Amino acid sequence: MTGVVRRLLAKPWIWSYGGAFLVWLAAIFFTGGYGAGGMVTAALSLAVFTVVVGIAQMFVISLGPGNVDLSLPANIGLASAVAMTVMSGDDGLVAIGMLAALACGLAIGTVNYLLIWALRIPPIIATLSASFVIQSIDISYGRGLQIKPPPGFADFTNIQILGIPLLAILTVLFAIGASIALHRTVYGRSVLAIGQNMRAARLAGIKVRLVRFATYALSGALGGLDGALLAGYFRGANVDIGNEYLLASIAVVVIGGTSVAGGKANVPGIWGASLFLVLLLTMLNTFGVSAGVRLLMTGLIIVGVITAAGGENALD
Repeated sequence: MTGVVRRLLAKPWIWSYGGAFLVWLAAIFFTGGYGAGGMVTAALSLAVFTVVVGIAQMFVISLGPGNVDLSLPANIGLASAVAMTVMSGDDGLVAIGMLAALACGLAIGTVNYLLIWALRIPPIIATLSASFVIQSIDISYGRGLQIKPPPGFADFTNIQILGIPLLAILTVLFAIGASIALHRTVYGRSVLAIGQNMRAARLAGIKVRLVRFATYALSGALGGLDGALLAGYFRGANVDIGNEYLLASIAVVVIGGTSVAGGKANVPGIWGASLFLVLLLTMLNTFGVSAGVRLLMTGLIIVGVITAAGGENALD
């Protein structure tokens, strides 16, 4: 039994789940146990969107130092507007609207890589610059958009099965697929190899440019998907709907055990870290903490969790 515990504690993702459990206990202790189950259901519902963009960011960060997609929030906002416009409140157009959101995100991811490749500028600068352009397009295109999601689509994003959101179940399956793709496919292993040593990966015959392009395109497509789902869940598109996912997408990657130096990724940790962030916010709201103090405490607690998990290892 002791050996099992030691092996669990050695897993970088276990600390994110432990942190989520502790903040949930603190919240229900404060409320006297009232709403404990509802809190878990709400956390699962909201964590879904962070998991999707977290996995997108994880693939990009796994490519190595300097790789990060800062265009995700703007991507999400624009894709939500595109999806709602195409769907036009008609359940018969949901599939086309989802494809439009994916295509929008895919185009953004493609442009991100073209900026990196053609202009030879660091990914962080390229994606940040792209985000400003996307935000400008989003403001002119989506500002004041009043189109509601189709009723069936909105209901789908809120369906629960035995108290568990359907989207959460589907996202768990998606995360399993992402883990298999990362560790069991040529593409996933190529991503990790590039993150460990790009020059060695190129000498080993890996098509570095193609893999990097596919990764940024994948990140963009997942951002588009997230935008459409968020618009359905919150009953409408919004220019600012993706703003909170910039730091959140990076935080869940680091807290979840993925190395920011690249070459080492951890999909299970994305779920644990997402639940931790959502439950942490819920706990602080329950305590009635002001916005400023809430941000400060969130930052300190995140640092504490990363340190407990072995902060140095996250940079290896």
